[in-house]
Amino acid sequence: MSRVHDMGGRFGDGPVTPEPEGVKFHADWHPRALAVTLACGALGLWSIDLSRHRREGLAPTDYARFSYYEKWLAALADLLVETGAVTRAELVSGVADGVSPLADKRLEAADVAGVLARGGPATRVGGPVATFAPGDAVVARKPAENAAVAGGHTRLPGYLAGATGVVVRCHGAHVLPDSNAHGFGEDPEPLYAVAFKAESLWAHPEHPGDEVVADLWQSYLSRA
Repeated sequence: MSRVHDMGGRFGDGPVTPEPEGVKFHADWHPRALAVTLACGALGLWSIDLSRHRREGLAPTDYARFSYYEKWLAALADLLVETGAVTRAELVSGVADGVSPLADKRLEAADVAGVLARGGPATRVGGPVATFAPGDAVVARKPAENAAVAGGHTRLPGYLAGATGVVVRCHGAHVLPDSNAHGFGEDPEPLYAVAFKAESLWAHPEHPGDEVVADLWQSYLSRA
């Protein structure tokens, strides 16, 4: 069963309309929503994989009607309560019940640029040996779901399920989102850039010779 957030490659949603370079926000509150999300993430209470999973886990009716940053804020509210950073009463009232024990972890304005520059690297040393090499033909797992957690988070798009592609390069070991989003550890795996012909993904592609290149973890793939 497809999930509401897995919209890539779906038929009937209309054309993708690129925006002019430099356009980032469409409302005055959007940069504030981004800033609040980044500041809360700096508390270290959750991973980027868990935050993505919470956005995916919003009620389907809410996910369909919320704008991009409304999804971010709704998931952030869930994470703050779930991790005990704030209580539901504090969230509703907007008033803190005393000084938070997390106060000393707050992200100061002067530190923002440095934190953003460092980013959140997901590369790791170790993990399984790379099974595939550039030029190898591979098949993406079908169905495109978390192999360990029913209904769990995965970065394998549904439209790639069962499709055959060719490995372009290996990026080395990266944190496995399917594990990290559920608190099972980073479980790093080799990550590959895999090219798929449009004609192998859709029945009537407008440009059959076009390619989609996706970064996919080793456990998502098998040899063709």
